[in-house]
Amino acid sequence: MAGSTVNTSKGAVQVQVTFTGDKITTVKMLQQPNHPQTTAAVPKLVAETLKAQSADIDTVSGATITSDGYKESLQAAIDAKG
Repeated sequence: MAGSTVNTSKGAVQVQVTFTGDKITTVKMLQQPNHPQTTAAVPKLVAETLKAQSADIDTVSGATITSDGYKESLQAAIDAKG
């Protein structure tokens, strides 16, 4: 399931989520800002998502804009699964 594309002031953010049953098994970035803080934040966001199994995760310090866009796109992907 691909989440919505979220346009942030740093650039577009879009995630793709793979489910096995109801469990989130992988999260892949389809679009992300080309920014060092984003690059550093993405693995943390993905790890938190896999642990929480939801979009209810902490924002990564120093990458608030990307984190917010990530969570919004992630929630859209989870909602799309129904």
